[in-house]
Amino acid sequence: MSLRTVRLDDETEKALKHVTKKTGWSVSAALKRGVLVLNEEISHRPKVSAFEIYRRLDLGPGGYAIAPSTETRRGMQLALKRKPRL
Repeated sequence: MSLRTVRLDDETEKALKHVTKKTGWSVSAALKRGVLVLNEEISHRPKVSAFEIYRRLDLGPGGYAIAPSTETRRGMQLALKRKPRL
């Protein structure tokens, strides 16, 4: 077993006191439990970020939009003008 020195800011210190008071655990037990819970949480995270998945997608050449997404109303009006009337 190793000995660690940890520095906590005031907010974290208050949270730690609250946890030890509510659970009856020692500071060491509370910190150990926190590290184990965090370890479990990060093991279930996806290995690849959403950005990496998006970056790898082949979305084609693009460039076919007639208006930017911030001006959908104008784009719709242009699309309706271009549509052949029956």
